[in-house]
Amino acid sequence: MDAQIDKTVLKNGIRILTRKMPHTRSVSMGVWVNVGARDENPAESGLSHFIEHMIFKGTRQRSAYQIAKEFDAIGGHTNAFTSMENTCYHAKVMDTHTDTMIEILSDIFLNSVFDPGEIEKERPVILQEIRMVDESPDEYVHLLSGKNFWGDNPLGRSILGAPENIIRFDADLIKTYFHRLYQPDRIIISAAGNVEHADIIERVGPAFESIKPGNGIAERITPRSRSLVDLNHKDLEQVHICLGAPGLSITDPRRYAYSLLNTILGGNMSSRLFQEIREKRGLAYSVYSFITSHVDTGMFGVYLAVDPARALEAANLVLNEIDKLSTQPVTAAELQGAVEYTKGSLLLASESNDNQMVRSAQNEIHFNRSIRLSEVIKKIESVTTAEILALAESLFKTDRMSLTLLGPVKDKKPFEDMLYSTHPPS
Repeated sequence: MDAQIDKTVLKNGIRILTRKMPHTRSVSMGVWVNVGARDENPAESGLSHFIEHMIFKGTRQRSAYQIAKEFDAIGGHTNAFTSMENTCYHAKVMDTHTDTMIEILSDIFLNSVFDPGEIEKERPVILQEIRMVDESPDEYVHLLSGKNFWGDNPLGRSILGAPENIIRFDADLIKTYFHRLYQPDRIIISAAGNVEHADIIERVGPAFESIKPGNGIAERITPRSRSLVDLNHKDLEQVHICLGAPGLSITDPRRYAYSLLNTILGGNMSSRLFQEIREKRGLAYSVYSFITSHVDTGMFGVYLAVDPARALEAANLVLNEIDKLSTQPVTAAELQGAVEYTKGSLLLASESNDNQMVRSAQNEIHFNRSIRLSEVIKKIESVTTAEILALAESLFKTDRMSLTLLGPVKDKKPFEDMLYSTHPPS
């Protein structure tokens, strides 16, 4: 459960982490960069995600086809993702192919050419990705909710970027952004599985030490969340609703109670929202709460999709459940159920070297240390009902709560009256 993490810092500041899991026959490796959509100015919105796509589109040694073919030839999987604060390029292979994986990942990260022809090929792919979100109500309402909650701050923008930006991005702009922000002190290489730390250092170190330190990364500005009701009329079968309330940062010491609070409210099938809204009343097929945490702030959210005729009723039930949590302690049995559910999820996930690779990198980014799973579980088990109540009160007794609706609803005044009667905006 708590395998040792080895760490080496290269001369230029790049950190290399390995977690040996000898019972597995595979190795997962990720090259992480503590740069994401949040680090873009409005004219750059979408660049981090565009680079993520372009990394696999050719180096000085390999074409896009060769990269794909070489990974396929060893039965490996490779992918990437961009978040608000991080970008990760990762792969998973059998342990006998570790050297090949390292060589290819190093090549695409260090030697991508960002060929103009490949950029033109990828541009419509990204525009289609944006359209797919816009055409998926359950995804689009989350995007709208973020914009409403965070306002003009980068956290309120789409990670995918604005179409008008995607259309004009060129090789020079991409290269400039890449070299300006992909700084060694923001790069972490994390590997987990049947792997030796010394072998990773030997194969990764010399190549990655070539990255020169620089500057030019703008300071991240902490936004203040907003209170509003936003109605977006669209001819749909259901009304998609997102409620946003102030949340916690990733490093907040109350994060363990935060996770349990989310589980109790709407994090699983025995949660209050699922039981009250779906099982008891049959109002919604999909209803859940979620937490979004960043390095300095966060959002606690609730999503549901309901029949238009019962949208107001359902939204009111959500607010009632939230208010209950901030005024009445949860039961000991409820808390214990959330604790066991969370422990089970963590322990099951720990068996995956993919998960361990991610966990090692994220702990290094946010805490600059390895956090053992036993430490996390101990903290979770120590949370009290009083702590849950105090946290709910601090989060939900707020004048900064947003309500976003997408669907066939024409009048937002009843929703404003409902929200502002208990959470009046300042």
